[in-house]
Amino acid sequence: MQTIEQVNDMDNPFQMITDTFHPDYRVNLSIQGLDGSIMLTLSNECGVVAKRLISAAQRNDPQRLRKLIESVQFGIAIERGDSAIKILAAMTDGATLKKTPVPANGLWPQSQATVNAGV
Repeated sequence: MQTIEQVNDMDNPFQMITDTFHPDYRVNLSIQGLDGSIMLTLSNECGVVAKRLISAAQRNDPQRLRKLIESVQFGIAIERGDSAIKILAAMTDGATLKKTPVPANGLWPQSQATVNAGV
C-alpha cells in the first residue's frame, strides 16, 4: 500500500483510492445510490478488512478524500493491534500512515474484539 503523498498528484479519486490500498488488498468500488455515493470494500484472502461509504462530496474533494483514506488506514491499523496513540500522532504531525501489512499468517489476532456500528 502506498502513502497518500505517493498518489496525491492524481486527479482521479478512484485511482487514488486503488493505488493507496492495492496490491495489499483487493479494492472494490461499487455505486451505492443516485446521489453518487460509492462503497469502498477492501478485502484479502481472509475476507473483508474494511468497508466505507464515500459520498460524492468526499470523492470530489481531494482534501476530504485524503482524510477518508487516512481514516480507513487508521481503522485497519487499530484492528491489527497497532498503538492508537502513535497512529494519531503520525496523523496530526502531517505524516501519513505507512503501508498496512497483512499478518504473516493472513489472519488477524483472535484476541481482538469485533466492533459493529450501525447508523
